[in-house]
Amino acid sequence: MKKQYVCIDIGGTMIKYGIIEEDGNILEANETETEAFKGGKYIFDKVKNICEDYILQKNIVGICISTAGMVNADTGEIIYANESIPNYTCINYKKSFEKLFNIPCEVENDVNCAGICESYVGASKNTHSSLCLTIGTGIGGCIIINNKVINGFSNSGCEVGYMNIFNDTFQNIASTTALVKNTANALNINKDEINGKIIFEKAKQGDKVCIEQIDKLCDNLAYGIANICYVINPETVVLGGGIMAQKDYLYDKILDNLKKYLIEPILKNTKIKFAQYKNNAGMIGAYYNFLARQK
Repeated sequence: MKKQYVCIDIGGTMIKYGIIEEDGNILEANETETEAFKGGKYIFDKVKNICEDYILQKNIVGICISTAGMVNADTGEIIYANESIPNYTCINYKKSFEKLFNIPCEVENDVNCAGICESYVGASKNTHSSLCLTIGTGIGGCIIINNKVINGFSNSGCEVGYMNIFNDTFQNIASTTALVKNTANALNINKDEINGKIIFEKAKQGDKVCIEQIDKLCDNLAYGIANICYVINPETVVLGGGIMAQKDYLYDKILDNLKKYLIEPILKNTKIKFAQYKNNAGMIGAYYNFLARQK
């Protein structure tokens, strides 16, 4: 019987979970609402129950966790989580689950797990180094060199969403949240009346305001990417997150803006790709992170 791993991806909205076999095959995948407002202890118990059910039924040899928040991947502790998940800081899945279930557990940040997934089996497979960005409510970042995440000295490496750009932060000017807010203001409507999908639909129909706001987003995004590339010089930049499903619309716009901000020797050696894995990226990345850390 093949070895099986419980893989769990804890996001602010949904918890995705399932079983991945030792050959990397996803045996099953499910999801449930995180109910983040109920706090860290509630989420911990929910994840514990998921693990418990699988361990009783399957040939489980490891627990692989991807989670929101800053993570000390060595200890498995959540070292920082913002107010969207109350009392999540200091939760330690690794220590608790290894003691409770007597099987190994590894934990990593969800953006890092998405980057690991793309590095092992996705858009940046077989590359020397990659920068993975997830564009959504905010902007998350991950640097990978030779399939290894660069976590930084205090486990806060590549928190690029907080970079200062144009007297603001990168995520305040180049995220999906920023696109929706700016478009709503330009149209003089409530931001709850519009979303990224609607904005792109309107842009494709020729709406000048929506086109202008997407162009502005692409310019800001390219500016931030260029600054990161000047520091780390990645072989591949992988763009993920909900709006990056609009690859056909966005690719040329982002590349054209990058030409304004990146010097030619770097531009010509930097590949711009879009994430291949979406819903299951966290689970898959958590699995490969587990294997790498258990070597």
